[in-house]
Amino acid sequence: MPDKIKEISIPKKIIQNLLHHAQQTPEQEVCGLISSKNEIPVRSYPIKNTADKPESFFNLDAQQQIQAMAHMRDNNEQLFAIYHSHPTAPAIPSTTDIEQANYPEALYIIISLNTKGVLELRGYQIDNARFVEVPLCLSH
Repeated sequence: MPDKIKEISIPKKIIQNLLHHAQQTPEQEVCGLISSKNEIPVRSYPIKNTADKPESFFNLDAQQQIQAMAHMRDNNEQLFAIYHSHPTAPAIPSTTDIEQANYPEALYIIISLNTKGVLELRGYQIDNARFVEVPLCLSH
């Protein structure tokens, strides 16, 4: 019997930053990182999407990712989550998302803009090379 996956709290301010980022270019996938201190999310790092087809895929800009990771290290923060948006698909990992998930310890957050005015945001963790949904809740 697997352990019950516990709910993960994310500060409302970070969620608002992610949703705002996704809405800035609704026709393209946005992406970025979230850092934490003591397993509590503290900051989002929007990162340029350098994918060839940004409407369907995301690729974190290598230079910006390195800068974000260095900033986290300098501030005693850890990588907490990797986020990206799906402009026209539900907030469910695609085959490509699963293949490119290189940080098994990180939470993967997907924002869907495909929901008639309501944004959908879901979190996943990697378990045995597959994504398992994790319940998310807002904290203050």
